Amino acid sequence: MRAVVRVCEGATPEEAFDIASADAWLAFDAGVRNPDDRPWLFARPPGAPERPAPTLLDRLRGRTGSRAAPPASPPPPPAVALCHPDGRVREAALDAVRTSPELRPLLVVRCADWVAPVREKARTLLAELPGDALFPLAGLILRLARRDRGDFARALLEDALREGPAAEVLALTADPDRATYRIAYRITVERGLLTPIELAATAAACGDVTLQDLCAEAAVAALKPEEAVRPGASPDPDAAVLDRLLAARSPRVRSAGVTALRRAGRHGDAEPFLADRSAVVRACARYVLRQGGVDPLPLYRELCAAPAAHPGAAAGLGECGDRVTDAEALWTLVEHPVPAVRLHAISGLRALDVVVRERLTPSLDDPSPAVVRAATRALLPEAAGIPEHLLRERSAPERPRAVRVAADRLLRAAGRQRRPEPGYW
Repeated sequence: MRAVVRVCEGATPEEAFDIASADAWLAFDAGVRNPDDRPWLFARPPGAPERPAPTLLDRLRGRTGSRAAPPASPPPPPAVALCHPDGRVREAALDAVRTSPELRPLLVVRCADWVAPVREKARTLLAELPGDALFPLAGLILRLARRDRGDFARALLEDALREGPAAEVLALTADPDRATYRIAYRITVERGLLTPIELAATAAACGDVTLQDLCAEAAVAALKPEEAVRPGASPDPDAAVLDRLLAARSPRVRSAGVTALRRAGRHGDAEPFLADRSAVVRACARYVLRQGGVDPLPLYRELCAAPAAHPGAAAGLGECGDRVTDAEALWTLVEHPVPAVRLHAISGLRALDVVVRERLTPSLDDPSPAVVRAATRALLPEAAGIPEHLLRERSAPERPRAVRVAADRLLRAAGRQRRPEPGYW
């Protein structure tokens, strides 16, 4: 490892590698402890006399490969000594951390050391640091927390986050390391450092599903119940929170907002979400409407009369409709000119459990790949009943890729074809 060689030659860790990277510190530690993996590090330069090539361990111990060590060999740099293969050297080197804050990442590493005396001394030194000194080390601490002995530093970090300055804790929520910003958000929510509208905005904007759930649930929990809302009060901050959740791109966040409509007494506002593209959101909308005394089934039937404006209504009708009364309406929508309507109509047929193999097989030739995939999922339980020659025809190279993939899936489901080799498609 080049970084190890450079530090041995006198460079600082900052000059040798990216000290902001937890992986770089762990790689440096491993590079010093396992010198035999890289015999080329100290190879004899051209023209040098023949002698045993010194290993990194020889260098750390002051040996150069000759039989007698130099009388005044310099000690290894503190960063290297902190990672030394000999536990006694690592333990002695820990004292250098008191006056060298730049070595604190290696102090964190030694808190998970496999040698008990080294580990205990490192933990004592780490516990002496002020809490905010752990914040720059959060990424490394959380990486080491995955190891068997890495829980001590994590506990210190969590305590520091709970007691540290709010501004510094909030700053960690913008850290690029996923584990760091997740723990920072969790403690931030526990401490109530974000307003409900900030929580709702975070849930709606972020792409991390863990944060979506955390912030959406916290935002909803902060809403006042219906009986606590004074009539005519304006402006209502809770309304802004709900509107932000309801407008989110993520179905998880929208479903939290729709469910919260019941808590706010806004049952009727769930109606537009009956035709949401997400099944979870549709289910939440039906629940809220029923809690408000409204049967969603007639509303679905009305929406399906104009399906182009509400494609998801076809799926919702299948989720709560009647197999006798509503099945034919869904079959009619399978032939609708709008692909989204055809897609949701097939989903509705599956939910209603009224799929007829002969009527749905033509949808395998649909020009929309999404519709072809939906038809394939619906036909998988009936794959054995589809004539094999129909599927073989759709496997021809000139067919669209979605059709070929659908035919192959159905042939495999019927036990008529092995799984293709990687790269077949």
